[in-house]
Amino acid sequence: MTTTRRTAAPRRRLRRLPLNTAATLTVVLCLFPVYWMVATAFKPSRDIQSYEPRLIPREWTFEHFRTAVQADSFALFWRNSILVTLSAVLLALVVALGAAYAVARLRWRGRRQFMLAVFIAQMAPWESLIIPIYIISRDTNMLDRLPTLTLIYFMITLPFTVIVLRGFIAGIPPELEEAAQVDGCTRVGAFRRIAFPLLAPGLMATSLFGFITAWNEFTYANFLIIKQQDSRTLPVWLSSFQTTFGTDWGATMAASTLFALPALIVFLALQRHVTSGLTAGGVKG
Repeated sequence: MTTTRRTAAPRRRLRRLPLNTAATLTVVLCLFPVYWMVATAFKPSRDIQSYEPRLIPREWTFEHFRTAVQADSFALFWRNSILVTLSAVLLALVVALGAAYAVARLRWRGRRQFMLAVFIAQMAPWESLIIPIYIISRDTNMLDRLPTLTLIYFMITLPFTVIVLRGFIAGIPPELEEAAQVDGCTRVGAFRRIAFPLLAPGLMATSLFGFITAWNEFTYANFLIIKQQDSRTLPVWLSSFQTTFGTDWGATMAASTLFALPALIVFLALQRHVTSGLTAGGVKG
């Protein structure tokens, strides 16, 4: 028996070799652009323009980061992005939590049709709505306003948030809330004291998705904020390093690195809850 196990182990490793190789190659292909962005941000300008690219910078410099931070309205655009992103995420969580609870716990006519509409909204390409949204914003005098972007990002992230939270609430046994109601809690009180604390993984997963989606969005921010430069966000700010004389690649890569840091920090802070939240929200209910 021992000999058989010793023979089977190398065979299993050999069968896994193609999968491990493919996984390693995928990780390298995904991470290399990120590494190149960060490495270019630390390279002197002469090395960036060199005909002999180097994977590891020969010299390291923070000059491009100083250029990015000292750019016009950097702090203002950073504040705008934080304000719009957090507002959209919080608004989507509040609205989606009520909608998901109603679908998962209550029985009412049109519940299935409602979820079908939510799935359709999630699958629809939001880029196709740029012209209608622009016309509506223009006619209602909502162009060049941060609340307009907040509302649009809220609508983009809402369907996914409803879908995940609905599945997660459906996975919580309703008997827990019923027992709390027997002890004197109202329906709202039972949900707040019993079910809501158990929703932490789902809330974390949807918050991460909403944050990254709103933080990285460029198209609507570029088309709806035209005249008021002070209302622009960081993705639009990144294009400011393109001039008539060319592109300042060092400053662009440094700015992109700074731009990616908040999303990375949020992901590292929430990543323990993301897998369980997405899994539970996707298969239960």
